[in-house]
Amino acid sequence: MALTRLSPEARQYLLVTGNYWAFTLTDGALRMLVVLYFHGLGYSPLAIASLFLFYEIFGVVTNLVGGWLGARLGLNRTMNIGLALQVLALGILLVPPLWLTVPWVMGAQALSGVAKDLNKMSAKSSIKLLVPGEAQGQLYQWVALLTGSKNALKGMGFFLGGALLTLLGFQGAVLVMALALALVWCISMLTLKRDLGKAKNKPKFREIFSKSRAINYLSAARLFLFGARDVWFVVALPVYLASSLGWDHWYVGGFLALWIIAYGVVQTQAPRFTGKREGRVPDGKAAMRWALLLALTPALIALALHYDLHPAISLVGGLMVFGALFAINSSLHSYLIVSYAGSDGVSLDVGFYYMANALGRLLGTLLSGLVFQLYGLEACLWISTLFVLLAALISIGLPRQQPPVSSSQGVS
Repeated sequence: MALTRLSPEARQYLLVTGNYWAFTLTDGALRMLVVLYFHGLGYSPLAIASLFLFYEIFGVVTNLVGGWLGARLGLNRTMNIGLALQVLALGILLVPPLWLTVPWVMGAQALSGVAKDLNKMSAKSSIKLLVPGEAQGQLYQWVALLTGSKNALKGMGFFLGGALLTLLGFQGAVLVMALALALVWCISMLTLKRDLGKAKNKPKFREIFSKSRAINYLSAARLFLFGARDVWFVVALPVYLASSLGWDHWYVGGFLALWIIAYGVVQTQAPRFTGKREGRVPDGKAAMRWALLLALTPALIALALHYDLHPAISLVGGLMVFGALFAINSSLHSYLIVSYAGSDGVSLDVGFYYMANALGRLLGTLLSGLVFQLYGLEACLWISTLFVLLAALISIGLPRQQPPVSSSQGVS
């Protein structure tokens, strides 16, 4: 069997990545299932958005506490707990349709949010332990591949959710996903390395907050980076496409799914754009420069909309450019956190960082609905610009001048 001929580290990487891929497919499909099913029942957009509120809130808490759990229990256990919780969240939705009230679904989504962030934190932290400390080029490539493939699969999950809903109905779709993910969970329980990521010295709970200056700065920059995306992408953009440009719901959903897939593909190629050809990995200066470049995009889109310069073309074209630049920024950040994190108890640092990521998503989601309702899409875009500029400003405090990467480190 080909898998047995690989090195132990490569086998573990493939197992971690496979778990992450399977989870991401069900996560994206479940989101689309919930949106389409409750839209069909006549729920308003705000009511549907409220179904995901606990999903984001619990993500903040889970990343903070999950890193501590990973360091104490091992990343294999936190990843497997995440898979099991997602199976349970899907099972909770296998109830008679009359039980599928807003509070019930919010509870299931809260559990799914905990599961998702346990899974993601475990996957990202594991890579740090599977790559030699001096092989920074290989580390960057593996992180970019994991991050980018996850987002591409999330977009595919949107398509999967719509297809399963059409073919099997809501409960049939949920049952198929629960059974498939339960099988993945069983395989993971049997094959994933048992002591992966367990700290030699058991960290105390008060150590969940990072003491590293670099990680604190990077986490703050990440918060504003993801707030900048979601402040116009989550609510404002799809509603604007439907209400102002007249797109139907399937067109909006399909377009956003394709956008996420393309975004993920660009993430996998981020090392090519950020120094691989020069034999270097990115540092804090690169993070600042790419953030400044990204800040131009929402500002230019806002100006185009203000002066009525082909709104549809300006918005769609601008979104493509924003997606490509944001993908590079996100992948670069994902590499930096894994690089900065300590090897012993790596999940503590990664969990704290993704807590900031989740907080940025929550902030952006709340502002997206509020600001769009009060002031429109242009205001959301200007806030996005401000947030990216703040991320760039914070990135000035990140470490610089990473060592050159030799060809033996996987970037030839």
